[in-house]
Amino acid sequence: MEIFLPIADNAGRAFPRHLYDEQKAKLAETYGGLTAFTRAPAEGIWGQDKTRDDIVIFEVMTPSLDKAWWQSYRQTLQGLFRQDQILIRATRSDRL
Repeated sequence: MEIFLPIADNAGRAFPRHLYDEQKAKLAETYGGLTAFTRAPAEGIWGQDKTRDDIVIFEVMTPSLDKAWWQSYRQTLQGLFRQDQILIRATRSDRL
C-alpha cells in the first residue's frame, strides 16, 4: 500500500508534523512497520490546470488487502488533511 499525503493545504500552509507522526505510529502498530519517504518530498501535478502538490509517501506491506479498512482510513485522512481526495494505491508484489 502506498499512501500519498500532501505537505501543505490548498492555501500553502504546512500541515503540522504531529499529523504525520500519528499516522506513522498507527500504521506501524496495525501492520508491524512502514517506510516513510519524507526527506525529499515528491512533486505531484494534477489535472489540466497543473495543480502542484509536494507530497510524502508512506508505504506499508500487508499480507492481504482489507478494502473496507483502507477505504475508511482514506476517508479519515481526507478529513485530517482537508483534502477532497487522498490517494492510497495497492500494488500486488511477489517477494523474491
